[in-house]
Amino acid sequence: MTPFVGELLGTAVIILLGDGVVANVVLNKTKGNNGGLVAITLAWGLAVFTGVFISAAASGAHLNPAVTIGLAVAGKFDWALVPMYIGAQLLGAMLGAFLVWVAYKQHFDETNDADSKLGTFCTIPSIRNAGYNFSTEAIGTFLLLIGVFFITKANSSLGSLDALPVGLLVVAIGLGLGGPTGYAINPARDLGPRIVHALLPIKNKRDSDWGYSWIPVIAPIVGAVLAAYVYGLIK
Repeated sequence: MTPFVGELLGTAVIILLGDGVVANVVLNKTKGNNGGLVAITLAWGLAVFTGVFISAAASGAHLNPAVTIGLAVAGKFDWALVPMYIGAQLLGAMLGAFLVWVAYKQHFDETNDADSKLGTFCTIPSIRNAGYNFSTEAIGTFLLLIGVFFITKANSSLGSLDALPVGLLVVAIGLGLGGPTGYAINPARDLGPRIVHALLPIKNKRDSDWGYSWIPVIAPIVGAVLAAYVYGLIK
C-alpha cells in the first residue's frame, strides 16, 4: 500500500465511522437515535484508532492536514510530500462521507431537520461567533498536535502502536472541548464531507454553510503550527 493509498484509506475509515455515528445519533428511525455526545465522541476516538492502525505502516497515519503541516513545521516530515498527503486526506474524507450517505440514505429521507443532515457531514457551531469558534478549533488542534508529538517522540511517524493513545486523546478532546464547535480539529474531516453535502441530491437539504467553512480549515492549521513551535521549545 502506497502512502497516498494509506492516507486516503485511513481518512475514509475515520469519516465513515465518525460521520456514521453522527448520522446514527441525529437522523430519524435509526437504532442509535438520540444516543448523545458520549456515543459520538467514543465512536470518533475508535474511528481514529482504526484509521491510524490501518494506515500506519503505509503512510505514518497523518490522516489530517493539520497533523501533516504540524509535523512538517516541526521538521519531522518532508514538505515536498505535504501536497500529496493533503490531497489523499481530502479525497478520503469525501469518500467516507459519500459512503455514510449511502448507508443512511433512507434515514436522510426520513429526517426533516436540515441542520441535522448537514451535521452528519461537517461541523456546525453551537453558538455562532467567529472569534470564539476559531479559538476553540485552534485550541483543540493545538492539544491534538502536542499529544501526537509526545506520543511519537521516539518515532518519526505515527506507528500502529500509537493508534490507541491517539484515539483516546481524540475522545478526551471531544468530551472536553467538543461542545462549542463539534471539534473538527481536522481540515479534511470538515471540508471534504462539506463538499460532498453540497454535491449530493439530499432530500430537503439546506445550504452547506460555506460562510463558516473557513474556520474548521484555517483554525486547525493555526493550532497545529503553534503546537509545533511550542513543542520545539519544551521538548
